[in-house]
Amino acid sequence: MIAQLSPSNFAVWRDSAAAGKLPLVLDVREPWELQTASVKADGFTLLHIPMRDLPARLAELQQVHNADQPIACLCHHGMRSLQVANFLAQAGFTEVVNLQGGIDAWSQQIDPGVAQY
Repeated sequence: MIAQLSPSNFAVWRDSAAAGKLPLVLDVREPWELQTASVKADGFTLLHIPMRDLPARLAELQQVHNADQPIACLCHHGMRSLQVANFLAQAGFTEVVNLQGGIDAWSQQIDPGVAQY
């Protein structure tokens, strides 16, 4: 089962991620969504791979990041990112969480400057 992480608890998760590993936020939204609203990388790496492209880019992700890389998956409301988190877990990634409520919740709980759509 994939852990659900609320944006309000993200900083604690980020700071307690495996020692020496900069956490990754994997934004799986479509390019137009990214243009509408985006988070700013702060103590984490931000990577955008649309959900539909992830199967084709899985080998790339596996080459760049170890299986124990802390990864938080992000989408608009948390449903696509949950599917991606499950996909990554099945592919062998062991430190995957889903950002519950997506960028919409991020805007409400963390950064009201992030546009809601």
